[in-house]
Amino acid sequence: MTRFVQALLTGMFFTLVFDFFIFLGVFLNYIKANNIDVYYNILFADHQNIFLFMGISILLGLLLIYTQSVKFQFFLVSFLLLGSFLTLIPSTGESLAKSMFMQENVTLHVANQTYNGEIYYNGRTTLYFNDKSTSTKILKFKKEDLTDETYN
Repeated sequence: MTRFVQALLTGMFFTLVFDFFIFLGVFLNYIKANNIDVYYNILFADHQNIFLFMGISILLGLLLIYTQSVKFQFFLVSFLLLGSFLTLIPSTGESLAKSMFMQENVTLHVANQTYNGEIYYNGRTTLYFNDKSTSTKILKFKKEDLTDETYN
């Protein structure tokens, strides 16, 4: 039982480290690059999938604790760390963030205005939207001001 708890805690620690660097790349290369006003800790907390996190933690912990080969353990941690560092490359971090956050072909109705474009980030209270007609600027809407959303 103690070995299983050790595996769980080890897996959670390493998964948290890998997760940190993945979200750091997303934050630097997408959130900051598009001037979206979201703090890193809010981004990290709001977009965690607890089932995925715990599943990876358990699997990784079991592989690291119950495997006797130090070479395998070193290779596994190095491979996962390198993979999480890939999001620090601007194109990779932006690509991952777009797949996580961007919603294309959306029609928003705010007051008596209609906007067509992409949702860049859907936050707790605000929505960051890029209108196709004004593609140079990201518009910021309070969610309470939205009257309707349509996904095409």
